[in-house]
Amino acid sequence: MLQFLSSAAFSKWIPTSNRTNRTSGGDGWDKFSHRYTKKEFGKWELILPPKHDNSPAVDHNSKLKVVVHTKEGQRLYRISPWAKYVTKEEKAIIYDWVHWDPPQPYIHIHPRPKKPTSLRIYEAHVGIGSPEGKIASYNNFTTNVLPRIKDLGYNCIQLMAIMEHAYYASFGYQITSFFAASSRYGTPDELKQLIDVAHSMGILVLLDVVHSHASKNTEDGLNRFDGSDSCFFHSPPRGEHSLWDSRLFNYSSWEVLRFLLSNLRWWLEEYRFDGFRFDGITSMLYHHHGIGTGFTGDYSEYFGLQVDEDSVVYLMLANHVLHTLYPDCITVAEDVSGMPALCRKVEEGGLGFDYRLAMAVPDKWIQILKELKDEEWNIGNIVHTLTNRRYGEKCIAYAESHDQALVGDKSLAFWLMDKEMYTNMSSLIPMTAIIDRGMQLHKMIRLITHGLGGEGYLNFMGNEFGHPEWLDFPREGNNQSYHYARRQFNLVDMDHLRYRQLYAFDRDMNRTEDKYGWLAAPPAFVSAKHEEDKVIVFDRANVLFIFNFHPNKSFQDYRVAVEAPGKYKIKLDSDAVQYGGHGRLDHNTEFFTNSEPFNGRSNSIKVYIPCRTAIVLANEEIDYCY
Repeated sequence: MLQFLSSAAFSKWIPTSNRTNRTSGGDGWDKFSHRYTKKEFGKWELILPPKHDNSPAVDHNSKLKVVVHTKEGQRLYRISPWAKYVTKEEKAIIYDWVHWDPPQPYIHIHPRPKKPTSLRIYEAHVGIGSPEGKIASYNNFTTNVLPRIKDLGYNCIQLMAIMEHAYYASFGYQITSFFAASSRYGTPDELKQLIDVAHSMGILVLLDVVHSHASKNTEDGLNRFDGSDSCFFHSPPRGEHSLWDSRLFNYSSWEVLRFLLSNLRWWLEEYRFDGFRFDGITSMLYHHHGIGTGFTGDYSEYFGLQVDEDSVVYLMLANHVLHTLYPDCITVAEDVSGMPALCRKVEEGGLGFDYRLAMAVPDKWIQILKELKDEEWNIGNIVHTLTNRRYGEKCIAYAESHDQALVGDKSLAFWLMDKEMYTNMSSLIPMTAIIDRGMQLHKMIRLITHGLGGEGYLNFMGNEFGHPEWLDFPREGNNQSYHYARRQFNLVDMDHLRYRQLYAFDRDMNRTEDKYGWLAAPPAFVSAKHEEDKVIVFDRANVLFIFNFHPNKSFQDYRVAVEAPGKYKIKLDSDAVQYGGHGRLDHNTEFFTNSEPFNGRSNSIKVYIPCRTAIVLANEEIDYCY
């Protein structure tokens, strides 16, 4: 059974032979062979009974179209809004609705992993998951990328650009077919296998879902589906996003709500995704879409006529449905505004998300590296940015995501080391001053964000090892080049390159968290933020974090506060040789606490902290089960 939302009339355009020509003049197509029946609320329905031999009415891999007959007498050829598989014709930017119903569909073998208490997310894009300048496949990701993610200690993947989009360079944010997994990477069954294999490794998979807007395409998208400008969307100007050049849904329409809610359920049940990262939430929450608007945290910014209540209700509905039907489902909101109660339960008056992205954190790191010398770093301001979140609303902290990797911006590694990444990353030659600084700060920035910034952590693929190039998809501006639309994992496999050392630190940082569980613990207690020494000290989950950001001052017998008494040992050291450090700390050293209170904690210890070094100490007399 197929249904459509419209005020127009419909028939299905189905080939009457095995020929698949797209033309309409006697080439095997019958534009009026299957007419829809009109239902209530603007819906139209078509039921196709099976063939005489009880086989499906439509053969697997058949090409289909919908013919829309408008009140004005227009005849429009459209792809179903519910199309499950859409493929691109060779040598043409034309997309076909292909009926996907294989005789032996993929059957998931492995159960969903349990929802982790500490969420460590690897943000990934299937198409760039290869060192080669091409669109990589689902199978490549399953075979070559999943093992790396597992090795790195991430327990969750956030897959971008899966919902079908006609324009590859949109990074998957201009959706044309909401129910179709992008065919440019392979078949639906190959995506199912990717998720199934991830589950076998204990890794959850989130879908980057785009319900904040839709592509303006007409022949292969939802725009003007029935010839009108308001079928799924508000009429202009409310139904158009001025910056994104896209259409905005009418969340007050019951049938639009059904469409979007069923879309969420489809991805969870058909492909067995484990949750969603909702894109563009700020645009949804406000009539101004965040355009030209700053957010200071004043409550008047969040409660007033500028709030789009229809969108708010949709997000509440979405989270209510998801968490009721799938209690272990994870939802993450991409909101820059800081909307209060975004991550509180619907029954409490919140919007129901599990996490929000801590979007101010990467902006702060970029600002620091761009504008300040090392000796000018404001230690108190760094701590404030990393801890400035609403109590009881979980955050996903990240030092950089895909936004910072895109052309037009720079990744942390590029801000730190720039062109020397191409010439001086060999461990066979002495480190230059720039590479030394970049290596050490890259590790420290990521660790302090991991330990202090939230209740979850996110990394964009390749950034863990300081990927040396930005990300740019083929487009007119770069002569349709795939050179930057890739990730050079091969650099990690070369023993003599320092990218391998950054990779090792990221891996051991995640593995250390997995053992001690600081992301699942209450917020950290910051006992020191010393401006002159450039030292930050905090403890979380009974683990002690010490950072010396000073460019050249090391400190002997530096007294730091700690709560739990006992014997401490170094569990992670950014200065270790295997991470590209200088090996100045003895990991056999045992640190015993002094019972004298210090800096708001019951105990203290004395440590040696070299310049540009971060160390994590754990009390070996404590049970860290969480």
